[in-house]
Amino acid sequence: MPEHALAEAVSLAAALPDLDVLGAEIVRLPKVQAGKLFGSGKIAELRARFAEAEIDLVLVDGPVSPVQQRNLEKDWGVKLLDRTGLILEIFADRARTREGVLQVELAALSYQRTRLVRAWTHLERQRGGLGFVGGPGETQIEADRRAIDEEVVKIRRQLSKVVKTRELHRAARRKVPFPIVALVGYTNAGKSTLFNRMTGAEVLAKDMLFATLDPTMRGVTLPSGRKVILSDTVGFISDLPTQLVAAFRATLEEVLEADLILHVRDIAHPETEEQAADVADILESLGVAEEVPMFEVWNKIDLLAPEQREALKVQDARSPGIHTVSALTGDGLGSLLAAVAVALDEERQEEEVILPFADGRARAWLHGEGLVLSEHEIENGHRLRVRWTAQQKAAFARL
Repeated sequence: MPEHALAEAVSLAAALPDLDVLGAEIVRLPKVQAGKLFGSGKIAELRARFAEAEIDLVLVDGPVSPVQQRNLEKDWGVKLLDRTGLILEIFADRARTREGVLQVELAALSYQRTRLVRAWTHLERQRGGLGFVGGPGETQIEADRRAIDEEVVKIRRQLSKVVKTRELHRAARRKVPFPIVALVGYTNAGKSTLFNRMTGAEVLAKDMLFATLDPTMRGVTLPSGRKVILSDTVGFISDLPTQLVAAFRATLEEVLEADLILHVRDIAHPETEEQAADVADILESLGVAEEVPMFEVWNKIDLLAPEQREALKVQDARSPGIHTVSALTGDGLGSLLAAVAVALDEERQEEEVILPFADGRARAWLHGEGLVLSEHEIENGHRLRVRWTAQQKAAFARL
């Protein structure tokens, strides 16, 4: 519904610091105007209102073409951001790790490259130059585009170094045979609050969208005494541009390697089903393997009426893959952790693997994953006793 989309857009805006949202409304467009998005009457009406309220920034929750943005900014005398631009601003504010910062810059440059339009006359945009400044008659747009392309190449080079460093960290982590439990969910579903409740960590947890960008990982000891690594990830959102999903794939990599996924849902939200569908679509686009077990964690039951809460708990009891909790109060957390312990224990089994001497790569992989319990040399190779999950067994078969 448009009202829910508007509420989400306001929450997005509130996620930026030093930004006061003075108003929000749904503007119905009988016909999208190619040059200015809105009709002349609506543009004039909004211009007067923006001037009266001394508005500096206007956010449009949807795509705005470069030409439309230029024309509207000129007509209204304000800075304008469309949905992609706003999400980029939030990502830039939230990025903490070196890779996160670089990925934001890369996505921002890709976005900016599409926004290069002729904002001035042809003659004003002409300039001459020598060497690296550009040849005679090169337009400023061409120079800007070339500068962006050069910066993109530089960032990709830096990213490749960062990725290599991260691979070393991941290889070291694989040697610690702890399963990974990844929290995923729609943005503002309460993942970070649940993460804090489960780990005692003081991760940024605020009632605003995109409060987490870079994955945060902590060790957790389950009631069974089993230790696991819990990973908190950036929240998903509907209509996230595909280039941003690709740019932030690295921030979700723990999900790709997880032994168990906890899909955290804001069960009190009026569009919780639509949000869950968006999360499922993005997980599918990321290539999360079907064999990775997943629990649905229905969060924020404290916001429901008592009779709704009890009805959901009855459904919880009948469905092993559903767990009702309140990350805020801790209600239901004990049974969730117990279920996680059971699921991980069930997923691991011991088996015997025989490898010929020539298959050193497969043997190194098993040791690198920390799966080998014992190993003996036999006549034609090695006999290894391994303990692994169905996911790890499938990965081994693909080697």
